[in-house]
Amino acid sequence: MTTPEPAAPLALIDQVAAATARLVDSVKAMGGDAVGEPSLLPGWTRGHVLAHFARNADSLVNLLLWAQTGVEIPQYASQFIRDFDIEAGAPRPLTEQLIDIEASATRLAALARTLPDTAWAATVRIRGGREIRATDIPWMRLQEVEIHHVDLGVAYRPADWPEEFLTRLLPSITADLSAAAGSAAFAVEATDIAFEATIGADVPAHTVIGPAHALATWIIGRYPGDSLRGPLPELPAWR
Repeated sequence: MTTPEPAAPLALIDQVAAATARLVDSVKAMGGDAVGEPSLLPGWTRGHVLAHFARNADSLVNLLLWAQTGVEIPQYASQFIRDFDIEAGAPRPLTEQLIDIEASATRLAALARTLPDTAWAATVRIRGGREIRATDIPWMRLQEVEIHHVDLGVAYRPADWPEEFLTRLLPSITADLSAAAGSAAFAVEATDIAFEATIGADVPAHTVIGPAHALATWIIGRYPGDSLRGPLPELPAWR
């Protein structure tokens, strides 16, 4: 498997800032009625996705504060509160959504850029109870922004994802998939970047081939894989 070099947290924060700027441009281009229109996520309007952007940023502020202070601060107070905040925020006017997205992103970036090295080495728990290093938090945010930007159903597409994002995303999601794989092993190979990986512990029975963005969106369940070559096995849900 081809894996990227580890990225320093602040380098990823720079990527998050660039991804957020692209997202904000897309939101500004949306019409006022777009908030209530369906997103590409079943059951969510575009307003739900926008509210999630802001509340996710604040949830990661909680984790960074935990890392900085050593005082346990849950990512979300509860699953109920997380879902309630998204539902309550979804129907707000587009201008209000935009202000919230920009303000929450600024809070997250400002805290991350002032976090001491000792805090980045801390361990925290995300929603669901899994432990992570604080250094994983910028990568979590970058995935949220890039993937859900596409989920808005606007002009931004997986083909617009930067190569530096894809070269980190593919190793991450194929490792997740390999750990969850319960069927025959298979390989994946990107045609436009240097990436190949085996899913499962056995010798792969076949290879799924295609552009990096198409492989990634198929693996995370956002694309049926029509442009990919090779047999397409059924995949488990991606978190």
